Amino acid sequence: MWRVTEEKGFELIESNMGTTNGICVSPDGKKLYVNESIQRKVWVYDLLSNGDVANKKEFTSFSDFGLDGMRCDANGNVFITRFGKGTVVVLSPKGDVLYEIELIGQKPSNITFSNTYDTCYVTMADRGCIEIVYLQ
Repeated sequence: MWRVTEEKGFELIESNMGTTNGICVSPDGKKLYVNESIQRKVWVYDLLSNGDVANKKEFTSFSDFGLDGMRCDANGNVFITRFGKGTVVVLSPKGDVLYEIELIGQKPSNITFSNTYDTCYVTMADRGCIEIVYLQ
């Protein structure tokens, strides 16, 4: 895992990881979430004020399908696209599965929200489009 800063440029901060892909920061700026796509694991770190990370812990893991994009909502829930499964899984800040959103395509990649967090936008690698999900 790498960090890019103006002062040091590219800086390796974690070398013992698989295929890292999705990344997001909790709304309070205190947690960094990183997923390993092929290994199907999500890690959480304490994010220190100087940008360093500490206290790496496994947040969750899956037995099937890849992981791709991730975003945290305003409540700290973590939304992860499940590449090959065609879903977005939603986890609580504690790592519990809250629900899963079924998509039309099977290969969701990136994910983001509207500025009010009531709409989710997911890029679809297999469909060449963006799927829009209205959240309740």
